Amino acid sequence: MRIPASYPMALLAALLALVPVYILITLASDATAVFDSHNLKILGNTLSLMVLTVLGSILIGVPLAFISAYVQLPFKKLWLVLFAAPLAIPSYIGAFTLYAAFGPGGEINQLLGFETPPMYGLTGAAIVMTLYTFPFVMLTTRSSLLSLDASMVNAARTLGMSMPMSVFKVILPRVINGIAAGSLLVALYTLSDFGTPAMMRLDTFTRVIYVEYNAFGLSRAAMLSLQLMVIVGFLLFIESQIKTASERHGRPLMLFPSNSQKLVMLVTFLPVLLLAICLPLAIFTLWLARDGVADFDFSIAWNSAYASGIAAIVAVVVAVPVAHAALSGKVGRIMERVTYFGFGIPGIVMGTALVYGGLQLPLLYQTLALLVIAYVLRFLPLAVGSVRTSTEHLDSSLIKSARVLGASPREAFMRITLPLTLRGIIAGAALVFLESMRELEATLLLGPTGFETLSTYLWRVYEAGYFGRAAIPGLLLVVISACGLAIMLSGEKRSQLEH
Repeated sequence: MRIPASYPMALLAALLALVPVYILITLASDATAVFDSHNLKILGNTLSLMVLTVLGSILIGVPLAFISAYVQLPFKKLWLVLFAAPLAIPSYIGAFTLYAAFGPGGEINQLLGFETPPMYGLTGAAIVMTLYTFPFVMLTTRSSLLSLDASMVNAARTLGMSMPMSVFKVILPRVINGIAAGSLLVALYTLSDFGTPAMMRLDTFTRVIYVEYNAFGLSRAAMLSLQLMVIVGFLLFIESQIKTASERHGRPLMLFPSNSQKLVMLVTFLPVLLLAICLPLAIFTLWLARDGVADFDFSIAWNSAYASGIAAIVAVVVAVPVAHAALSGKVGRIMERVTYFGFGIPGIVMGTALVYGGLQLPLLYQTLALLVIAYVLRFLPLAVGSVRTSTEHLDSSLIKSARVLGASPREAFMRITLPLTLRGIIAGAALVFLESMRELEATLLLGPTGFETLSTYLWRVYEAGYFGRAAIPGLLLVVISACGLAIMLSGEKRSQLEH
């Protein structure tokens, strides 16, 4: 049996994706205790934050999904984009600005003269995480709602059921999988986030792993990382069991609210937009007007773009054979799924593992190459998914015709496959580039000495208390993240937005 040419490279990528796990297991074997009373507190904080964030996201995301799918509003598409926009802002930026804005002596106190409650601890972290993750629930639930046929709701209304009762008894039970899928994405994001709990001074797994690393407790950090990965692995298993809505698309429900109902909706959800989008932009603009741009070294932005650009190029070079292997057979699909493991590893865990790997290989330790490897391992699935989607739609008869006419496999790839899948390759590279620009945890641990990026500069500014210096890097990261959201929404979700 002939082995596809893409298999060796895909196998190498799959093995590299498992290296961080092997390193963590090796490191954790030196830990003195597997679980102690301190772990119990960390576990409690982490799970509490996850549960509160999921509940908050459902409370905001499900009603917004219902409104954006069924309710006829002026500028309907604009409202959908605005409520999806929090995905464009890294949660650690939201945590930074909300922490600076609220509380005695905060920006709101200084500008308006009245005190607001401080934003920190479990409550503050849950509010911030909810504000920046509810779009996951909104988008997945909306997708399920749009697939439903309105005839069942109309039949229930004809039989005398009120609209609220129809929602709870006819609609919600049929979109529960969409809600669950979004909730699991929220849970996974909450578990892996480092910046928000750290800025809100809440001891979760990610924050304590970072503290242990800085105290040279690599074994302890590795043990905590493995415990966090067990929780992440459990959630990924549940996610793999959730099936998306399988109903045939029908005529969607259409509701025409009165003016008073529109006002109620606006008053209910406008504070979400104000806190998640307007407040961070206003705070950064205020700092920019107050402190100017004189102190910002723009080479920091270049460092971010340089490292992210290399990671994007390497990722698509690796992604092309992995995607082709996945389409070549069952073994290839298994190797592709293994490469997805890196995406499930939180950045702080990946950083901890690769720091130890770098210590064993001094040529790599604290080099740009090791940072790029971390980016590639984490975000390779984004490139693989994009390349695979574009390759799946390729007409295989074109390649077969070229081979019949005498073209070699390499020539057929370069003259047919590559040009026709170039759009997917570029989209995958763009997503890896944008995610690498936002990445904080692994960059903090693996960045070469003196190599500052936008995200690490923002973190140093927060730690030093020079908040005014965060204006330029914060605004740059928001703009870059907005580009990432635009790419995402213009891709596979375009069909959903057109409804």
